[in-house]
Order: sequence, then structure tokens, then C-alpha cells
Amino acid sequence: MITLDHAYVLLGLMFLAFAILTLRDREHPTRIRSAVFWGLVAASMLFGSWLGGLGNGLLVVALVAVGGLKKLGVGRPATTSPEARRESATRRRNALFIPALLVPLLTVGGTLAAKHTGAGAWLISPVQTTLIALGLACLVALLAAMVWLRPPVMAPAQEGRRLMDSIGWAALLPQMLASLGAVFLASDVGGVVGGLVTDVVPMSSPLLAVAAYCLGMALFTIIMGNAFAAFPVMTAAIGLPFVVGQFGGDPAIVCAIGMLAGFCGTLMTPMAANFNVVPANLLELPDRDAALNGVIRAQIPTALIMLGINMALMYFLAFRF
Repeated sequence: MITLDHAYVLLGLMFLAFAILTLRDREHPTRIRSAVFWGLVAASMLFGSWLGGLGNGLLVVALVAVGGLKKLGVGRPATTSPEARRESATRRRNALFIPALLVPLLTVGGTLAAKHTGAGAWLISPVQTTLIALGLACLVALLAAMVWLRPPVMAPAQEGRRLMDSIGWAALLPQMLASLGAVFLASDVGGVVGGLVTDVVPMSSPLLAVAAYCLGMALFTIIMGNAFAAFPVMTAAIGLPFVVGQFGGDPAIVCAIGMLAGFCGTLMTPMAANFNVVPANLLELPDRDAALNGVIRAQIPTALIMLGINMALMYFLAFRF
């Protein structure tokens, strides 16, 4: 049976490959430091469950020290030539998106198969089923792309290394902020926030509770920079006690749409470096600060529209089943 531990091993091997390829790249501007950084990430994925709290804490401190010394450099690995990529894009056009579209389709299919079929339940663990299905979907999509496009054998590893170099330390922010959200939950920050909200907003109707929860998710995400950190706090403060407990909302619908409301806040804050700094880095824009502000300004209208839609969806769906 495939479990989440297997997914961590796969990720660890991927980051280990990035570290080794970076170490062998004599033209990399920060070869040693980048190799150490990605090697530490690989160690956390491969051995984190055996390191314990102290070991993992020291590993995180080492990651911060290495990543915070100076900016990690960007390697220029040779995979396919620009001319070959341009010719392939011109010839295949939008069909190039097929491997990427396989990922969500296979993730949903694998999750449903694991829950509703005997073969799927035998193959995929019932714990963290969606994450396991996502990992399997990525592998299948990669194999499909390799068979179809026939790039060099090392192209996935080299291009993955180049992408991680471009993102840099911001690639680890989701894990860090999710951990911070768990710390907040253990510290009962949700209870404190819930008390403050109820002092201002009277929870007298499902609509007010839904509005407070969704707006709170978006605002707390804007402050924290990631919906993973906001989710346990706002769900413990408003989502579960009021939207679910007091008014009988469906917990699956409330939590799923609540997370989407938080992602709307992600689009509107410079704190979400892994989402809003990354486009400027990947496009190699000269003025990164101006590019970051431009990215956020362009996303705000869409974020507000999506936030309103999420509030409406939660109100009309969560109390009807």
C-alpha cells in the first residue's frame, strides 16, 4: 500500500538529485551553498521522521542560516535548446498542456478510486489520500510527457533544478507557514481571535457567520502570507464553532471553500512571497519590487471577485445538505 511516507521519500530523492546536480555544476554561481541548501531539504524529507523535534528544529535553523546568508544563485543547466523548445511549441501548440492537465484529473480520479473501489483502497492509504494521489498523478504525467516529447533523460531533473533555483528559499514557505499555523492552533490563537470577532460581529445568522469566516480567512492570510497558516486559526475561531456548530454547516464544504477564501488573500499580499515574488523571479524582471507590486495590483480585482463568489457558494451550499 502506498502511504504518505513514500511520497516524502520520492520528494527527498528529487531534492537530493537537485543537490548533486548543483554540486557537479561548475558554472553555478553559488554551487556549494545551493547544494547544501537543497541537500538539507532532501534530508528533512528522507529522515525527518527519525530526527525528532530537536533534530528537525536544528535542520530548519540550518536551512534559514544557509538561505539567509545571501541570495541563492540560479543555475543554467543545458537540457533542450531554445530552438527545439520553440519548434515543439509551434508544432504542438495547446496540446503541450495535456501532461499538466493530467495531474488534477488523475488526482481527483485516484482520490475517488481509493475511497470507492476495492483496488484503489488496496493501492492507496486512506490517510492523506489526496496527497498520495497527487504524487502518483505527477509521476504518471511525467512519464506521459517523457514518452510523448522524448526529451533528454535528465531534462526533468535539470529543469526541476533550474525552477527551484529560480524560486529559491520561497519554495519552502508553504511548509514553514503550515507549521506556524499548527503552533498558533496549539497556542489557542483561534480562541482568542474568535472572542475578538464575536465582540465585533454578532453571530446571529448563517450569512454573518459565513462572511466573518471568509473575510477572516482572507485578512489573516494577507497578514500571514499563506492560507495554510490562517486556516487552523480561523477555522477554530469561526468556522467550526459558528458556521458548523451553531448553524449546522457541512464541515467538508465549509473547510474546502474556507481554504479557497484564504487563497484570495494570498493574491493580495506581498507577504505571500512564494506566490507573488516567484513570477517576477521566473520572468527575470529587472525591477523586482515594482514587478511584485504590479503582480499584486493585477490580481486584486480577481481576488475580490473570487472572494465574493466563495462566500456565496458557502452560504448556498453548506446549509443545504
